[in-house]
Amino acid sequence: MSGAYLRRTIAANRVRMIVCLLGLAIWGVVLPLVYASFGKTIGAFILNSNNPLLEQFANFGGGDLFSLGGAMALGFIHPISIAIVGVMGIGFPLLSIVGERQRGTLEVLLARPLSRHSLYVTLLLVGAASIALLLAVQLSTNVAGAQVAGVIDELDVSNIPLAWFMGWLMWMAFMSVALAASVSFDRVMPALGVTLVFVLVSYILEVVGSMWPDVARLSDLSLFHYVRTKELLQGELRMTDVAVLGSVLVVAVVYAWVVFPRRDIAAPS
Repeated sequence: MSGAYLRRTIAANRVRMIVCLLGLAIWGVVLPLVYASFGKTIGAFILNSNNPLLEQFANFGGGDLFSLGGAMALGFIHPISIAIVGVMGIGFPLLSIVGERQRGTLEVLLARPLSRHSLYVTLLLVGAASIALLLAVQLSTNVAGAQVAGVIDELDVSNIPLAWFMGWLMWMAFMSVALAASVSFDRVMPALGVTLVFVLVSYILEVVGSMWPDVARLSDLSLFHYVRTKELLQGELRMTDVAVLGSVLVVAVVYAWVVFPRRDIAAPS
């Protein structure tokens, strides 16, 4: 790892990071307030209606607005949250290497006393810390929103670290895939395309599998499926979920670790 490059990378992304933190802080407060305002009433109506169709559509990727845990789970898988965290979890790692290569500045960067492995580890650490902070802010503001709404008694705060850890592990898996794509291509668009297809397909499989019981098995192919936030907030952690997300992370990191030093530094066209 390079301390100088670490400081440079943090400084270069500080504005982007602050904007993302503010966005997640606002988003984290909103969902508990929405749940407290009308989620309870609608949830009771759906449960009392005994209508399978309504119950089916009330479950969106393992989250809902009809319980505090469900609202927090919805916050993890909602497109707004994914877009904000994705700025640092996907956009940052993608542009960090392939972007330098496309601009023709990667060779200049590596001409310094900085090995490719040191460059990779530094980027991985910055991304890991950024994701950890973003998710911590989201969950902290979830708690603050629940406190303001007067529903904090429905939440066991001691289980929040489990939700934070699994959310961080999932985003680390996505980020490692983005970094693997970043070291594999000479241009941003192919790397971006591969990564976005991976994330979007994973997201679609989880949403379709959670809302359509006949194809529920599709969810098993999605990384989002292994962050069971409602269960985690009840203190239920499945080690198989940790193993699946950890395996994707390890495979992608090993791939990038091996491939990056062997890639030529292509000159810009």
